[in-house]
Amino acid sequence: MTATTYKTLADKAEGIYKDKGSKFLAFGFPVSSEDKIREILDDLRKKHHGARHHCYAYRIGNDIFRMNDDGEPSNTAGKPIYSQLLAGNLTNILVVVVRYFGGILLGKGGLIKAYRSATINMLQNAEIIIKTFSRLYKIDFKFGVSEDVFSIIKEEKLDITEKNVDLDCYVVARIPIDKEKMLAGRFKRINDVKITALE
Repeated sequence: MTATTYKTLADKAEGIYKDKGSKFLAFGFPVSSEDKIREILDDLRKKHHGARHHCYAYRIGNDIFRMNDDGEPSNTAGKPIYSQLLAGNLTNILVVVVRYFGGILLGKGGLIKAYRSATINMLQNAEIIIKTFSRLYKIDFKFGVSEDVFSIIKEEKLDITEKNVDLDCYVVARIPIDKEKMLAGRFKRINDVKITALE
């Protein structure tokens, strides 16, 4: 790992842990925004509306994180989930553990073990990848230079999230943070191109 790369999930992953009739279903997601997290949580609550608890932890970048016990005793659910993200040095990740109550109380120690174990099982089933931190940029340009702009985008394999190719054109693309200065310089050397960071 370097300051410009991070470990995360390649795709959604699932895990399970059972104890005394209770089922703990763990769901892991690669995420890059808190808006996306809210969407995923709403979706899981609808799908698993019969579950007693929907506990979760997430981490975005190095300094955005949250843990939620969703009605379980304090620090028995969100914290053990989050501790596994830290242990694996993972970020841009959301883990939700859905609990179907089996009728027998597990006690604080039992709950901590259950939420931790469900998360570990999900991570064992997941594909972990290394990605580069990136930032969204808007690139404004005239139609006449669109070929030059798209040539750089293609060459650098930039991820386009939005584009408009009309008289006044623009592209919104993700630029790896270790290439920001170099690419900003390349785009600015093309006539009438303006590049602006969006985040």
